[in-house]
Amino acid sequence: MKKKVLFLCTGNSCRSQMAEGIVNLDFAGRIEAFSAGTEPHGLNPRAVEVMAEIGIDISANSSDHISKYEGRPFDYVITLCGDANEKCPLFFGGVKRLHMGFEDPPRATGTEEEIMNVYRLVRDEIRGTMREFFERELAP
Repeated sequence: MKKKVLFLCTGNSCRSQMAEGIVNLDFAGRIEAFSAGTEPHGLNPRAVEVMAEIGIDISANSSDHISKYEGRPFDYVITLCGDANEKCPLFFGGVKRLHMGFEDPPRATGTEEEIMNVYRLVRDEIRGTMREFFERELAP
């Protein structure tokens, strides 16, 4: 049976969207990932662009409020930013609640290339962290 994971960030526009896309691809058939925010504000176009660079299309994803998943069972609830970690409601039913913080790419400054490199770095850090964590969690 597939495990279910919910990724949370404040805006559900960037990091949580990246994590959802990565886990749904890298662990297809074993994990079903979702994402939400405490204050969703739409999909970040730069996040969409850097995900497309690695063959993951998140352009049709929606930026959802956490209330959409109220009462739904999850095996893991993972917050990716400090604000969401503080505001995350309780989840019942044996859920494993974790915090894995990553830099917030929309806060990056500099040239467009420097900003995009921050998005790429965070994307790759999320992928590495999720692979390591879920390969360990799913090991027999």
